[in-house]
Amino acid sequence: MRKTILAFILLLTVSWSEAQDFQHFIDRINALPMGERQAVADSFITACPAFPFIENDSVAHFIYTGSVSSVTMAGDATQWNPNQDLSMIQGTTFWYLTKIYEADARLDYKLVTGGSNWILDPRNPNTCLGGFGPNSELRMGGNTKPPETIYDPNIPHGTIKDTTFHSAILDNTRALKVYLPPSYSSTAAEYPVILFHDGPEYISLGAANNVLDYLIAHKMINPVIAVFVPPLDRQPEYAGTKIDLFTSFITTELMPFIDLRYRTSKDPMKRATLGASDGGNIALYLGVKKPQCFGRIAAQSSDVITAIDSALRYGSKLNLDFYLDIGTYDIAILIPMVHSLATLLQSKGYSYSFREIHEGHSWGNWKEHLRLPLMQFFPFTNGIDENFRENNIRIDQNRPNPFRGDTDIFFSVPPGSRVHIDLCDYSGRILESIFSGTVQEAKNSIRFSSKNHKAGNYLCMLEVEGHRTSRIVTIID
Repeated sequence: MRKTILAFILLLTVSWSEAQDFQHFIDRINALPMGERQAVADSFITACPAFPFIENDSVAHFIYTGSVSSVTMAGDATQWNPNQDLSMIQGTTFWYLTKIYEADARLDYKLVTGGSNWILDPRNPNTCLGGFGPNSELRMGGNTKPPETIYDPNIPHGTIKDTTFHSAILDNTRALKVYLPPSYSSTAAEYPVILFHDGPEYISLGAANNVLDYLIAHKMINPVIAVFVPPLDRQPEYAGTKIDLFTSFITTELMPFIDLRYRTSKDPMKRATLGASDGGNIALYLGVKKPQCFGRIAAQSSDVITAIDSALRYGSKLNLDFYLDIGTYDIAILIPMVHSLATLLQSKGYSYSFREIHEGHSWGNWKEHLRLPLMQFFPFTNGIDENFRENNIRIDQNRPNPFRGDTDIFFSVPPGSRVHIDLCDYSGRILESIFSGTVQEAKNSIRFSSKNHKAGNYLCMLEVEGHRTSRIVTIID
């Protein structure tokens, strides 16, 4: 029998790299006598390439080894309810749970042993920092960590200025951080500006300064000034009884202060505000209440209070451009809110983009998708080129978006312009030429079919006389 065990262990070690099936391992070990199972389980742990073990991009096996009374998994996929039980192979200390997720999913999780001991997965070296500390990170086979979230010492870096500001309206003082792009000190130009809610967290947990540095260096966005503002009384300021006072603080006190100290554009369409969860709610509220201050609004995994829905549903159409996203594994109450808001924006003819991401309500999600609203709001146009705007060269959001099949692409250029429109990936590589020719009208639209491309996010790049600008387009299954 010892020879049989050794042969099985050798088979396990040699063939695991050759697509060994996990269920085959379970069946084989359960066929062994009780006293012989632990050695095989230990050999599996040694041979397994990574934890959790992922098969066929979309099957995840959570694995724990230890003498405990129970093991459960809690995380984004369970709304952090520890109700996913790992099974123990009798005669061993080997526990496992098999789940199926989307191939591009990325999820935070923890293991809970003995009913109350919440721990990081001991065999998974990958963690993601959140508001309550680190979590273990599951990244499925089709999900790749985006490069812009990592500090790159080989590119220029912006400067972060620390300051404090006292609000007479709220009668409090808060610390601010202001990001100035690398080119700021060497030019006299005005810059677009974006205001981040939960500002310190967007730097410490969302790596926003790294994302800005990368996108600017790789000419994926125009240089931009970013203002990072913390809440002092978060829920009342962002979604409760102090929301109107906070709105007045931002628009009548803070932004004028920023405008005096830094070379910011006063054009609302070059001024954005962004937040996540309740921070997304206040971003939306600022847009619908003060569109003359912020014309670009981004809300990640957002709450949407009734006042926002009512203003958009029953009020006059505002000159606003929206970015919305929500996680498939997000807080359950938020998912229908954001879907409903996207449907409302489409019905009212707003410029917007909306995407559902196979992730949860987490800083890992918001960090890794921060590039999307930034690229939508501040598309690269050969640097900050005021003539570009004066000549009315722009590409608007395609409709519908997201889309499957056909969509209409809208763009404005001087009559008689030679125009090129290409579908590109995020590196700028041209995937398909959509249109090339001379147009005689100022406002134009063309029909584009997605039949040659898989689901995902792309850039629709407009080029006119050496000037380039882009919009993010999303193809869905």
